[in-house]
Amino acid sequence: MKGLVLSFALVALSALCAHGDVPVQPDFQEDKIVGKWFGIGLASNSAWFQSKKQQMKMCTTVITPTADGNLDIVATFPKLDRCEKKSMTYVKTEQPGRFVSKSPRYGSDHVIRVVETNYDEYTLMHTIKTKGNEVNTIVSLFGRKQDLRPELLEKFQQFAKEQGLTDDNILVLPHTDKCMSDV
Repeated sequence: MKGLVLSFALVALSALCAHGDVPVQPDFQEDKIVGKWFGIGLASNSAWFQSKKQQMKMCTTVITPTADGNLDIVATFPKLDRCEKKSMTYVKTEQPGRFVSKSPRYGSDHVIRVVETNYDEYTLMHTIKTKGNEVNTIVSLFGRKQDLRPELLEKFQQFAKEQGLTDDNILVLPHTDKCMSDV
């Protein structure tokens, strides 16, 4: 049993170390990332993502600054016959463009990095999600509009692969009209 626990600990530690060198947007300007974004691409190696990706559609995400200098994130997405909202607070760290968050609903910890953005067109983000012994990588692509240039979709896919994700882990979210203006 000790070997199994040690094995899980080493896997989690190596996953965190491997992602310690993920870049963050140079000179990140938090005030420019606020506002409405569309979820364009999502990639993850989590079992949950693999089981749900066939049902996923494009979503909207609104980023709002909080009074204490953090960011409130509200994603609105279609789920069955309704629009569902998921909220999180991204807490600033000492490194601009790097945030931490905890999901009270699921008990998972998140380390979020804004890898690259030009603020008015796209944002590429990297997240390490940890829950117990499970460590997952999430790469997200957001756009100010519902369509992005093909080279940005390629950049998202290439970056996801550089993080160890496979083609099967990568999804360009299908367009939908549902929940797009419901923010």
